[in-house]
Amino acid sequence: MKIQFRRRFINFPVPIVLIGLVLFSCKSINPSINPGPSTSPPTATTGVNVPLKIPKETVSKLLNSQVSTVLLQEKGLDMGSGIRGDLQMRRNGKITWSALDSQRIQLTVPINVMGEVGLKPTGLGSLFQSKLPLNENLAPVFVIDPVINPDWSIGAESFELMELGGNLSVEVLGMQVDLSGLLSKEIRKWGNENLTEGKQIASLKTLVDLAWAQVGRPFSIEWIGGNTAFSIQPQQVKIKEFFDEEQNYNLWLGMNGKLNSHPADAAPSRAFPLPTLSKNGNSTNKLEMLIPLTVSYSMLDELLKQNLDGKAFRVDKKTTMIPSNIKTQAFGDLLAINLDFTAEQTNGKTLSGTLFVVGKPEYDANSQSLVFEDINFKMESGSFGAQTGVGLKKRKIIRSIEKRAVFPIGDVLAESLGSITDRLGLSSPIMDIKISDLLIEPSGFYPMAKKLVIHMKAIGKVDVTYK
Repeated sequence: MKIQFRRRFINFPVPIVLIGLVLFSCKSINPSINPGPSTSPPTATTGVNVPLKIPKETVSKLLNSQVSTVLLQEKGLDMGSGIRGDLQMRRNGKITWSALDSQRIQLTVPINVMGEVGLKPTGLGSLFQSKLPLNENLAPVFVIDPVINPDWSIGAESFELMELGGNLSVEVLGMQVDLSGLLSKEIRKWGNENLTEGKQIASLKTLVDLAWAQVGRPFSIEWIGGNTAFSIQPQQVKIKEFFDEEQNYNLWLGMNGKLNSHPADAAPSRAFPLPTLSKNGNSTNKLEMLIPLTVSYSMLDELLKQNLDGKAFRVDKKTTMIPSNIKTQAFGDLLAINLDFTAEQTNGKTLSGTLFVVGKPEYDANSQSLVFEDINFKMESGSFGAQTGVGLKKRKIIRSIEKRAVFPIGDVLAESLGSITDRLGLSSPIMDIKISDLLIEPSGFYPMAKKLVIHMKAIGKVDVTYK
């Protein structure tokens, strides 16, 4: 049976075999068959991770600007040993510090102790009601382990007074009474109440909110057919903090979120609120963002018409083809183009018909253009002679369509670079931040029912200059 089949096949005239192959190739695509649903584009996301290495000098500026001037203020304070007083401790100079290990720092805080002390009104105290003034400068040394809390407040997990940094004494009835021990006791009591378990010493929230209000505001990109606005919706903000051997304060800051698209006239007026902080284990410096841009099929039709409609292109030495009436649509995960054509030959014959062309949208980095690959087509109508003539020239027609169905988007990429770089840049009292080495290229094309969705992927780094 196999030998008979081969012999019968060989006996067919060669022209009939070629025509059969041509018609078979033209039927490889059936527009009437449902190709199935298009693959939905993935969620547009944004992520940034910045390993900040804040110099010791910058931390010193932050400490001295954030730590309160008045450290302790008490009236009627029971200091023990029958002594009661009114005390106020104020910062009286620049705070200095050094890192003891990756988590703990030692601070020297110059203070001025003012107030007055006297004996309790019992026993001898009832005879001596006058109070003695206090005005001494000290430089106590503390050890704390600072922490940034989930609400952006700065606190300490533990507190230890290493030394008082001076003596505090008063003269009572001609005798010098050393109050240093009593003052140390009060400082330790105050420190354990206010500088442990993460209790707030200072706060970064105002600074962070001001910075995010600038960086997180919606930005817009000029795109085919108009502007599209985008807003970053943070879902996770992460942090890791430690001191290194050079006394730098290291912060690994990370953020993950969604990138929402809006009509240009309906963008949110302000940045989304930031979530609470969580732990970060990533030390890389990276910005990555998926930007969803869309093109309606009516706009795509207009763009194709500019390159194809009514323009003759040569199929071979004897035939030229003129496309017209171009319409685009989704065909599963492919983009389909319906077009009428007229093929003119040098012998005076004219062939006409309709082509159903499908192709896969891709990005050509060399020309910075949207192009079509894996193009195939089927003859929808036309004479048998037209189908045969076009079918025999299928490869040449495909090459011609690939060459002409091109959409330059280099200007759009340049606009995107500028918009993102400007929006995500930041100037603050302690540092300037800017985006560097930014690269934006299409990463995915998703033909949907009413529009073509193009995901632009932006990748870059974050440069930081400290003040």
